[in-house]
Amino acid sequence: MILIKTAEEIELLRASNLLVSKTLAEVGKVILPGVSTLKLDEIAEEYLRDHGGVPGFLGYNGFPATLCTSLNDEVVHGIPSSRELNEGDILSVDCGVKLQGYYGDSAYTFSVGEPSAAYKSLMENTRGALFKGIEMALAGNRLGDIGYAIQNHAEKAGYSVVREMVGHGLGRNLHEEPEVPNYGRRGNGIKLKEGMVFCIEPMINMGTRYIIQDKDGWTIRTTDKKPSAHYELAVAITRGEPDVLSTFGYIED
Repeated sequence: MILIKTAEEIELLRASNLLVSKTLAEVGKVILPGVSTLKLDEIAEEYLRDHGGVPGFLGYNGFPATLCTSLNDEVVHGIPSSRELNEGDILSVDCGVKLQGYYGDSAYTFSVGEPSAAYKSLMENTRGALFKGIEMALAGNRLGDIGYAIQNHAEKAGYSVVREMVGHGLGRNLHEEPEVPNYGRRGNGIKLKEGMVFCIEPMINMGTRYIIQDKDGWTIRTTDKKPSAHYELAVAITRGEPDVLSTFGYIED
């Protein structure tokens, strides 16, 4: 069942998603060689709690941290640890919060120092694929229109799209219906309606699209050990243009 949100609920979701957006920016300030992903996690938890939020991932289905920190060939769900970042790494940081009963959820791939040209291209094309998908998040369109736009952009640039991990509805629960695949066919899937809110989050790989789960039960990585990038924003369907509830603006400023 897809829950349609009221205008008031969308504003509560906006507040949650803006808090996550600001938290990612705080984390981004200290993503430098020599910093551990556990330190980033501590900064994020403190910032969320100082601003009235509760970490959305901590304890969710047993996840042990506030952030998912996925390094290089890790696609998603990496667990923060004492491992230190190195110059040239790329790090996908996914963050969630519960604020006033509603969830925020966003992800961004950061470079540690100056990325190689190949890593920079992967990041730019993954970010671009996300915004191609958002352009299709219009009332009357179909869910497959979003997935097709993402897939088409990524594959034309020579990258592959992870199939098993998808976006999702967002509201009083962190993961609601519908699932939002990053691949698809135009004109297929459910019709998008005003008041739907979901997270669009392409995970794009430099090499094969195939993934494997680590023995920790969480970390997902590429089978060929080539890098992956991940960007995520929350979007509300309106009568007009897509209403993007989270933002990369705080990070990129």
